[in-house]
Amino acid sequence: MSVRPAAVAGLFYPADRAELRSAIANELGSAAYCGCYPKALIVPHAGYIYSAPTAACAYAALKNAPVSRVILVGPGHRVAFHGVAVASSSAFRTPLGDVPLAVDVPELASRFDCVCVHDSAHAMEHSLEVQLPFLQMVLGSFELLPLCVGAVEASELAAVLESLRGDQQTLFVISSDLSHYHPYEQARILDHATIGHILAGRAVDHEQACGATGINAMGMVAQQHGMRARLLDYRNSGDTAGDHDRVVGYASLVYEAGDSDG
Repeated sequence: MSVRPAAVAGLFYPADRAELRSAIANELGSAAYCGCYPKALIVPHAGYIYSAPTAACAYAALKNAPVSRVILVGPGHRVAFHGVAVASSSAFRTPLGDVPLAVDVPELASRFDCVCVHDSAHAMEHSLEVQLPFLQMVLGSFELLPLCVGAVEASELAAVLESLRGDQQTLFVISSDLSHYHPYEQARILDHATIGHILAGRAVDHEQACGATGINAMGMVAQQHGMRARLLDYRNSGDTAGDHDRVVGYASLVYEAGDSDG
């Protein structure tokens, strides 16, 4: 069995199993349960010291959710490539154990021109990996379909997501931070404008959110099925563990099922 090993354990989150479980449990325990059934989440992907409180507000929404399949979408930071990268691995590993990949992952490359098998894009990518310990804690066992997003049109990615929408046991997780390296008050203004665009179903760009392609693709799917976005939490690194001179913005949002969504 080919396993993609944890690449950023000890850097973005604790590498020790017990310490990691405790850290996530503490964050989830402090997060309010939003009382909705999530069809999709938007979550940040910085180091836990910075973004875990905001991420926990999204993952707390999975309390009692019957999710068995997660479509995880995050931007590629380490390798430049065109399209959407899937991995040939059979599992992704974290200190909490192995997460099996869905058996239909390789098939996507034959079904969509924009999808390619690209293990190098996944090898050191943190935007996907940092979500896994949270998902392991709140869901237990589930199968994963990780999509690392390179240079691709949002409409092409939306077609891939639509094909994977599945039933009520399928969850989309879109990984993205918001603005980068602005002063604290300026970042708050910029980020709240970005959040307003997302809530209204309008497109955002990569200056507003590094995972803009995934956010925009999810917005297209949401509009098609009457899914509604709701803000759960907003903070930036100046609110958590950084200074106020150059901050990074974080938001957690949930998409709830609409009248036309099953």
